[in-house]
Amino acid sequence: MTAMKSPIPDAARQAAGSALQSTLVDLLGISLIGKQAHWNIVGPRFRSIHLQLDALVTVLREAADTVAERAATLGLPPDGRPETIASAFALPGPKDGWIRDADAVDMMVETLGAAATRLRERIDTTEGADPVTQDLLISITAELEKQRWMFAAEGTFRTG
Repeated sequence: MTAMKSPIPDAARQAAGSALQSTLVDLLGISLIGKQAHWNIVGPRFRSIHLQLDALVTVLREAADTVAERAATLGLPPDGRPETIASAFALPGPKDGWIRDADAVDMMVETLGAAATRLRERIDTTEGADPVTQDLLISITAELEKQRWMFAAEGTFRTG
């Protein structure tokens, strides 16, 4: 099989590709966490957070698709296989079983915050290597930070 030819030099392609692959793993992993919480959430705010988690998963899956297509554009095959996500994912996630609504909110705030921090590091890494990839990572970071803020606002008025 013939590999796709990259529009950028090899060293830049490798730096961008590494950032994209790590981001793909994070986005797909968080989307799985979001669905796990969505299916197992309980508590008085079940419905609103259940729906918010679904909206988040949609955002994450669309971003993952964009990231994977950017990698392919650079001539690097994206790897979103379950075993890759399982072995490489390193962000906080839920324990098994039911998840209280407040705990789901706290978990998403923590996970999205950690992901945004990792993305900011990748933004720095791609600055000189590939400004197009960097721009993509900047927009995804903005969206994750927005989603984090929306979950954090849910937790702000929690009592007990």
